[in-house]
Amino acid sequence: MKVAVLDFGKTNSKLFVFGQDGRILGEQRSKPNWTRQGDFSVLDEASLHHWAVHAVSDAVEQHGVEGVMVSGHGCTFALIDESGLTHPILDYEQEPPAEIAAKIDRRIPDFAETFSPRLPLGFNVGRHMLWLKAVDPGAFASATSILGYPQYWSWRFGGRPVSETSYLGCHSHLWAPRRRDFSSLVETEGWRPQMPPFARAGAVIGEQRFGRDGRPIAIHNGVHDSNAALYAYGRQQLGSLTVVSTGTWVIVLNPDCPLEALDPNRDMLVNVDVDGGPVPTIRFMGGREFAAISGDWQGTISLDTIQLAIDAGMMALPSFAPGGPMPDQRGELVGRLPDAEERAAMALLYVALMIDLSLDLIHSSNTVIVDGGLNNGGLLASLVAALRPSQAFMQGATLEGSATGAAALAFESVGCPFVAEAPEPVRGARVEGLSGYRDDWRDQVSKRTATAKAAGGAR
Repeated sequence: MKVAVLDFGKTNSKLFVFGQDGRILGEQRSKPNWTRQGDFSVLDEASLHHWAVHAVSDAVEQHGVEGVMVSGHGCTFALIDESGLTHPILDYEQEPPAEIAAKIDRRIPDFAETFSPRLPLGFNVGRHMLWLKAVDPGAFASATSILGYPQYWSWRFGGRPVSETSYLGCHSHLWAPRRRDFSSLVETEGWRPQMPPFARAGAVIGEQRFGRDGRPIAIHNGVHDSNAALYAYGRQQLGSLTVVSTGTWVIVLNPDCPLEALDPNRDMLVNVDVDGGPVPTIRFMGGREFAAISGDWQGTISLDTIQLAIDAGMMALPSFAPGGPMPDQRGELVGRLPDAEERAAMALLYVALMIDLSLDLIHSSNTVIVDGGLNNGGLLASLVAALRPSQAFMQGATLEGSATGAAALAFESVGCPFVAEAPEPVRGARVEGLSGYRDDWRDQVSKRTATAKAAGGAR
């Protein structure tokens, strides 16, 4: 058996063909297009659907895939009736107008109920739902189902409308993790009747015909991407784990962290795994920040250039994107003007230092697995390992942990064994002065935090 996994990220869209031995047999890539429509930035859904249909059809014809599974980024919802969307899908990177935000933010449940911090833009699905309802109530009134982003695509490809816990529980304001049920926001807004019945991630929820032969292909219920990465490694019986999933977002998930340790002011929250269990999490937009600091560097980064950046005291101080553990600080570059690769080295060091700080905040003392595109070549994982010599570190055998976890869920749902490659041990990078560089960075961050608090108090 073979499965096609559509991995819809905020920045990149990918299709992977998986065999039961965990190998990726084929892939295609594209990018979603976000465009203006009226007062909103929205997804060009038709273009993405066109690409995905052709990619799946190719996978059916070239590899004989028998199932389609979806892994999707968070913070995104879809309103549908029997025929399609009742409103275009919103881009989560947009802020409601101030006068609307003042009204809707009063209706958001407490952190103690949802474990979803109050985040800017549409980083909480419920906030953007309230915004859309305020300006276009008809879109909600005519919608028969409210779907998470992966569930929208599973439905679009021929599945039935369903709900799924890993997506609803993704800092949405819509879910109460302790109760394992919808939050008070869903009740007060009257949305429960529009929430479809639940199906586990990976479950077969329909079928569709693809390719020239028109063979029926199983459609599997989608999953939240970072929770898919957590599942990919958790199923391998590796013991207690912290998973660091990297892409546009760096998501650090540690199921062993006590819920009481979560600080909503530092973008700490509860995710929910595919079986409904709470997963303490901290996150920041590491991929977006790497691009901003590095000037969209696409090449490799040598360890020698990392050493050069450390020796020169070149560093980036947070933050270069919304959210994260220091949401009220504006990013700043320190030291002499670097050349292009030095700037990229500084950017990777920044991501490593932010992961190191996040691991402290999320109480991580277990084995850490670093996964995803920012660890291309393994340098990021080796830098973080060097900063934390008392912890064991591993890295994914591929960069596609989210897609691998999604594939495992699909295979297992139909009783097919799936054997993914085990993650590889990571040795700490041999870099002189890294711990001192970290201490200096944290000292400067602390001073900036104290200054910001003093300024806020003065006002």
